[in-house]
Amino acid sequence: MAENRDEKINLRPIKISDIDDFMVWASDERVAHFCTWDSYTSRDEALHFLTNNAIPHPWFRAICAGDRAVGSISVTPGSGTRSCTAELGYVVAFEHWGKGVATEAVRIVASTIFRKWPLLQRLEALVDAENGRSQKVLEKAGFVREGLLRKYDVVKGKPRDMIVFSLLP
Repeated sequence: MAENRDEKINLRPIKISDIDDFMVWASDERVAHFCTWDSYTSRDEALHFLTNNAIPHPWFRAICAGDRAVGSISVTPGSGTRSCTAELGYVVAFEHWGKGVATEAVRIVASTIFRKWPLLQRLEALVDAENGRSQKVLEKAGFVREGLLRKYDVVKGKPRDMIVFSLLP
């Protein structure tokens, strides 16, 4: 665990009982702004996501400050010819922005995932070119900015430029 001002940050598998905390960030337009998903508008929709996507996911964790889930972080393995890669994704509740929570969560993942998945040779993250905060998170955690992917992802119905970052073991 790492110290973050007055909060201790740790990662653990997300649970159904995290639904109320999940709704805090998942229903916030500020948090979902750069995400490929729209903010959640109903508890049932969020429960469906947790039950059918997050919990069975091979590596989806709650980012916890104290005993509360204040965000989530995931590592999604590649397949086929990209089986040596994985993609990192994370989101943090607005009230925890600027406190080092995301940076510390990414550092925890970066320090453990290559041992947990010994075949993994590359951890990458795609960040909207206008999301400077997330770019700083990755840079502080040791990721290398590799380049700009123009009109790479459709976010909220619009093609977006993405910046690719990577970390090697």
